[in-house]
Amino acid sequence: MANDGLVKTFVNVCNYLQEPCHVARFQRLCGVKGTFTDKSQKPKAGHTDQDCPGLKQRIRSSDVSVGNGRAGDAAAASQVNGTLSDADPDAPSAAAVVDPDAARSKPLRRNSLTGDVGQEFLIHNKFLFYLFTFGTELGNEMFFIVFFPFVFWNIDALVSRRLIVVWAWNLFVGQSTKDMVRWSRPASPPVVKVEVFYNSEYSMPSTHAMTGTAIPFCLFMLTYGRWQYSFLFGLCVALSWSVLVCVSRVYMGMHSILEVVTGFLYSLLILAFFHPILDKIDTFYMMSHYAPLVIVLSHVSLGLVAFSLDSWSTSRGDTAQALGTGAGAALATHVNYQLGLLVDPPLSSLPLTLPPITTGLVLRSVLRFLLGVAVLLVTRMAMKGVTIPFLCRLFGLPTDDVRRARQHMKVELPYRYIVYSVVGFSCVVVVPLLFGMLNLA
Repeated sequence: MANDGLVKTFVNVCNYLQEPCHVARFQRLCGVKGTFTDKSQKPKAGHTDQDCPGLKQRIRSSDVSVGNGRAGDAAAASQVNGTLSDADPDAPSAAAVVDPDAARSKPLRRNSLTGDVGQEFLIHNKFLFYLFTFGTELGNEMFFIVFFPFVFWNIDALVSRRLIVVWAWNLFVGQSTKDMVRWSRPASPPVVKVEVFYNSEYSMPSTHAMTGTAIPFCLFMLTYGRWQYSFLFGLCVALSWSVLVCVSRVYMGMHSILEVVTGFLYSLLILAFFHPILDKIDTFYMMSHYAPLVIVLSHVSLGLVAFSLDSWSTSRGDTAQALGTGAGAALATHVNYQLGLLVDPPLSSLPLTLPPITTGLVLRSVLRFLLGVAVLLVTRMAMKGVTIPFLCRLFGLPTDDVRRARQHMKVELPYRYIVYSVVGFSCVVVVPLLFGMLNLA
């Protein structure tokens, strides 16, 4: 009986933390207010959607208006992810709020594949808006696509390639879990969708919280003792990074408190599993003659599993992108080692210390970074321009509508793998070779 009581209490706490009204209240506390044109009726007692959040189902944004709804459309304002939602009775009607000091803003990062546009909202605290916008970018894939190369080219190649392994697996597990659990995003209203890019995806757990926790803590665990700095400094940086990303997802209206907490704990569990074996994985990638075959088969198989879990969504592309990048970087690591191009600092030189910060060092690092990113962007653009039309012709699909073509698994999966595996390979092999030719290594 005691165990039954504990289980019931745990379920009640989870249901409470999943309710969107807490997200809406936090947003209002931070100065975010929606411009909803309609206020829904109060929910009937005992019949709210929040009582059974796991039963909510997503409907694509192409079928209904999502996010905050479209201005002037009261019906759309009461839907999120195709699910009718009850408004927070404590939320003020936006039509009655007139504040000349508030800044009007549109949702961040419109998704060109889903067409989500959302609705304007009011910002009363610009500092928090910019702070949490920065925080949410720290968990975006685009940030890691820039962050990993910078660390690889300018700081520590070993740390960067191991971080990529953790990132790829973390994103795969998180996105796959989303497609199995199938919880919808927090209801809007009452939640204001400050961001709509990921609104068509499922939400449990928060993969932003997962990657925004796993990467800084893994970075701390990989560099402490390898680089000379204090334990407290490294822990504070990792914890601050993680908390900022996690809280930003609630601020953006993309996740409930439960989803963020689950993502945080889930990532720590995954990291606890992978960190002890990262050295063995890295050694296998470098030295084993079977490494290329294992890398390709494992990453492609994981992508096929992820793509078979649900109908099309932007999360599938993100998963394939991470797996493709990881595969390319792993193959490049094997090639570098076999050709003698991979030179890690000897154990006798540890712990490493940062060199004196001089103008020459900064300019050299910036030049390497800008040149390297330019090469990666050109590589991505060229591969994308060739791969998508080729796959469309191969499978008999029209090439005049790229967005519709990429909603087919047989186009999106190989496209993401081919393009980003080449980008990952270029980052680890091609760009360092170019640095050597230009005397920038």
